[in-house]
Amino acid sequence: MGQLQANGKQVAHEGKGDIVVINTCGFIDRAKEESIDTILEYAHKKEIGEVEKVFVTGCLSARYKKDLEKEITNVDAYFGTTDMPRLLKSLGANYKHELVGERLLSTPKNYAYLKISEGCDRPCSFCAIPLMRGKHVSVSIEQLVKSAEKLAKKGVKELILIAQDLTYYGLDIYKKRTLHILLKELAKVEGIEWIRLHYAFPTGFPMEVLEVMNSEPKICNYIDMPLQHISDRILKSMKRGTTMEKTNRLIRSFRDIVPDIAIRTTLIIGYPNETEEDFERLKQWVTDTKFERLGCFAYSHEEQTTAYSLDDNVPKEVKQERVSEIMEIQSKISWELNQKKIGKVFRCLVDRKVSKYYIARTEHDSPDVDNEVLVDASSHYLKEGDFYNLKINSSGDFDLTAEPL
Repeated sequence: MGQLQANGKQVAHEGKGDIVVINTCGFIDRAKEESIDTILEYAHKKEIGEVEKVFVTGCLSARYKKDLEKEITNVDAYFGTTDMPRLLKSLGANYKHELVGERLLSTPKNYAYLKISEGCDRPCSFCAIPLMRGKHVSVSIEQLVKSAEKLAKKGVKELILIAQDLTYYGLDIYKKRTLHILLKELAKVEGIEWIRLHYAFPTGFPMEVLEVMNSEPKICNYIDMPLQHISDRILKSMKRGTTMEKTNRLIRSFRDIVPDIAIRTTLIIGYPNETEEDFERLKQWVTDTKFERLGCFAYSHEEQTTAYSLDDNVPKEVKQERVSEIMEIQSKISWELNQKKIGKVFRCLVDRKVSKYYIARTEHDSPDVDNEVLVDASSHYLKEGDFYNLKINSSGDFDLTAEPL
């Protein structure tokens, strides 16, 4: 979007226009279905004259380009994840190297996602990301700091660091794990007040990160670490390089070193050969561990992955039943944890106003996936994008209501 605007093009995210560029995901069945539905929708709009041209890019297009070209022929061109210059050329624009780091935000102005690396070197059996994104490549600290400075000048106050694997950051270009050094440098950027960590791999986690989290107020006491499962047998088949004992030790270390930390994790349910015993062990572990935030997916059988050679032998309806059981347990845990927040005051960032409520978040909550703090807009005036001290009045399973002090 930033490149197009610099070439004099009018561009909007999910707005109206004559030319549509669809960025797709090819990671799991649900995301692929959503991507295909969107392509079909706009291919039809082109057919009836509502749009002039349709281009498709992203992971699904990289992975299934030949199939898509055969099946959905009313698309002008398909591009992969590394085809930015060719895509721009098709749109009548030139790729400008000097604009690396420039971007238009599709998020509310107060937060932005900052990708610190691309690709992944992990061998996880279920994951197709390396097929679509390639090997791990870190972005230099200098370039990331420049990007953060540009975002701060636009009013961004929260950086959400993302990568296929945050913990691997720096190994390729600095020959050592340097996420903690990056965090220290980003914390120096004026205007940035929160820095949040997403998608950390448990094996080989650089513990220095927790020390920085403790010493630097800008680093949110929050970590998103997809653990996927807890049965040793399943973890071995998944090629996760860890065990239940090591995982529990790591979680204890997190909570010992940063007592106020919120741990978000993601689980895969119904992986090949997951028995009732494996699932019961997973349920008990979720119950005992009491993650502050948790989500789960039904296993998706992905071509060209190691797990694809296994029999996808957990029925779809069983997968969904198990997902529901886990989320029912988590909703009770979340409700219990939220009850302890009633009467307490939290520094919150206001993202937006929806209907009669302002929607805000604590440092323990990431946009879209975590709890929200609701403030009655008919009784209070808050400025979107600003921080406020909010007193929690009540709570449900996942959301809280509050009032400003």
